[in-house]
Order: sequence, then structure tokens, then C-alpha cells
Amino acid sequence: MNRLTAFFIVTLMAISGLASARDLTADEAQKLQDAGTILSVEKLNATALSKHPGATLTDTELEQEYGKYIYQVDLRDAQGVDWELELDAVDGKVLKNHQDL
Repeated sequence: MNRLTAFFIVTLMAISGLASARDLTADEAQKLQDAGTILSVEKLNATALSKHPGATLTDTELEQEYGKYIYQVDLRDAQGVDWELELDAVDGKVLKNHQDL
């Protein structure tokens, strides 16, 4: 495979990866909650905060990635350390929990 072909393949993979995730609006999120498709924002926030007691929420976002609903949470703990968490919005399982560097 020549370099140009490899470049196009990598570019297409990157573009398709970007296209597979989208942010949901507040209205979309509310409809999903009302339908029981995803957990409430309050439950998801409580789960995230339980992983870092004393932390405060700094940002939240609901995305649809590869057909799954992912709730992203940014926290700042009592020591001023920033954390990024990803939760499965359907069952509340913590998928990622790492320090934001």
C-alpha cells in the first residue's frame, strides 16, 4: 500500500470516528429520561460525585457514541484536582475515571 492510500484510509477512519459521537440537546436528554431510556441527571451526578467525595461538578454533557448514551462529567475535588468521568447513561456504570491533566 502506498503512502497516499494509507493517508486516505487513516483520514477516513478519523472522520468516521468523529461522526460517530454527537452531543445531545437538553430537550433530547429530557425526552430520554422521561421515557426511562437513561437514568436521571441527578442519579448520574450522584454516582460521579460518590467517586470523589467533596468534589463539585464543573461540567456535564450527554453524548451518543456508537449507539450508546454516555454521560460525561468534569469534577474538581477538594484539593483542586480536576477529574473526568464517563458513565453509561443507561445503567450508571462508570466507564472512565481519570485525572484531567
